[in-house]
Amino acid sequence: MDHKETVRRLVTEAINGGREDLFDELFTTETAARAREWFGAFRGSFPDMHMEIVDLIEEADRVVARFACSATHTGEWRGHPPTGRRFERIDEVYFFTFDGERIAGGWGIEDTLERFRQLGLDP
Repeated sequence: MDHKETVRRLVTEAINGGREDLFDELFTTETAARAREWFGAFRGSFPDMHMEIVDLIEEADRVVARFACSATHTGEWRGHPPTGRRFERIDEVYFFTFDGERIAGGWGIEDTLERFRQLGLDP
C-alpha cells in the first residue's frame, strides 16, 4: 500500500466512517493514542465532521494532504458552548510522515479564523 492510500483510508474510513479502531492499523504504536485523542476531542465538538480530500501529494516518506472540512458545532469547542451552527469547507493542510506503512507523525495548519467566522464566534 502506498502512503497516499494510508492517508485516504484515514480520512474515508477512520474519520468520515467513524472507525477510530483503524488508528491502531494506520498509525505507529507511538502515535495512535495521540491521534485518537486529538480526533476524539474534535469529534466531541463536531460529531458530524466530514473531511473531503482535495489534494494528496507523496514524496519519499511524506504525504502532503489538503482537505476541506465541514461540520456542525454541537459540543464545547475552545471554551465556546455549542452554537448549532455549521461550518463548510474549511481549508486544512497536513504533512504526514511515515515509518514503513504507518503514519508516524503529522503537522498541520487549518483556517481556524474562518471556522470561527462561520460559527459566529470570537476567536
